This record gives sequence, C-alpha cells and structure tokens, in this order.
Amino acid sequence: MLNEKLHSYIEGLINERDPLFLEMEQYANQHNVPIMELAGIETMLQLLRIHRSKKVLEVGTAIGYSALRMAEVLPKDGQIVTLERDEERMIVAKEFISRSTHNDQINLIQGDALELEDQVKPHAPFDAIFIDAAKGQYKKFFEIYSKYLTSDGLIITDNVLFKGLVAEPEIESKRTRNLVKKINEFNRWLMSHPDYHSVILPVGDGVAISKRRGEQK
Repeated sequence: MLNEKLHSYIEGLINERDPLFLEMEQYANQHNVPIMELAGIETMLQLLRIHRSKKVLEVGTAIGYSALRMAEVLPKDGQIVTLERDEERMIVAKEFISRSTHNDQINLIQGDALELEDQVKPHAPFDAIFIDAAKGQYKKFFEIYSKYLTSDGLIITDNVLFKGLVAEPEIESKRTRNLVKKINEFNRWLMSHPDYHSVILPVGDGVAISKRRGEQK
C-alpha cells in the first residue's frame, strides 16, 4: 500500500468530480457507506476506457456511486446491471441515479447476488464485471458470474488488500482475522487461476484485474 503522503498526493491530482458525485461521497462518509476510494475508482475507469467496455455487471451497488462513475465513461449506448442486497441502500441508489443523466443506462436488481444468477443471465454477456460486495463471498461471486463474461472480458475486484491487513501476521479481532483469511485465500486462488491473467494493484484498497487468457480484442 502507498504511504499516506503519496496517497494524498495522488488524490490531490484527481480532477474535481461532478457535484452529484461530491454529494454522494459526502453521504457515504456521513452514513458509513463503503464506496470505492478515489485512486481505485480512477484506475478502474481508465481500464474501462482502454478496454472500451460497453456492458458492465456490478456486484454490489451500495448507493450507486461506482455505477454512475462507470456510466460516465461508457459509450452512450452502454449499459450497467448492478446488484444490491441491502434494501435501504438500493432506495438511496435509485434516488441518486434518478437525478443523473444516466438513469436509462443503469439496471438495478435488488437481492442477494448469490441468488440472482437467473435474473442476470438474460442481460449477458458482459464486457466487464466489477466485484465490490461481501468480501467473504468474492470467490463465489467470481465463479457464478465469470461464465457470463465475453471472451476478452475483464473482471475487476476491489478491496483485495483490505487496508493492508492481508499482509499483517497477527490480527486481534477473530472476525477480522477470518475475513482476512478469506480474502487471502481468494487472492491466491485468483492469481493461480488457469483461465485468467491477474494482477493486484496497490491503489485505493487494492484492486485486482483479471483478463481472460487466450483471445485478444
């Protein structure tokens, strides 16, 4: 992970966001809603631009921040399908998205992502999949939805360094220790996956980028 001085330096270089995004960032901070860190989301958006993704599946809507940020860089006919388990957060997400110019590009599906495969399947295939939900379920999310990725698609996973705790030898909290163990297991599984080239970038809270092996765009 970057030290605080470098982290602050990089964030200070990021251009000012749209007022709606600033409002969402403030809401997330005030209500303890986890949204992607600035450096991490800018990295993801650049990847989507380079990859020229048109259709994205997001596992973990929260308040709709990352979905709207992604919609900004997709083509005008681009589409995002986003899944959220928490009903209250989904209500807030719908409100924010309704106030944006990308309302018709975002399809929200409420429910547990582990149980929504049948609802997601008709929208496939996806050029990119973004996983940012329950960290202990990352492997299951990957296994369920990766089959709906295009042959040259990307899977982007957030929080894979979990505030640097994945590298800590001793963690007092049993709950945190168990979660870190699951993230570490996911990271090792992902990096050795026979069907994907993966890399973990130490930006934001740690971003994993996985690209299908074989065919090139």
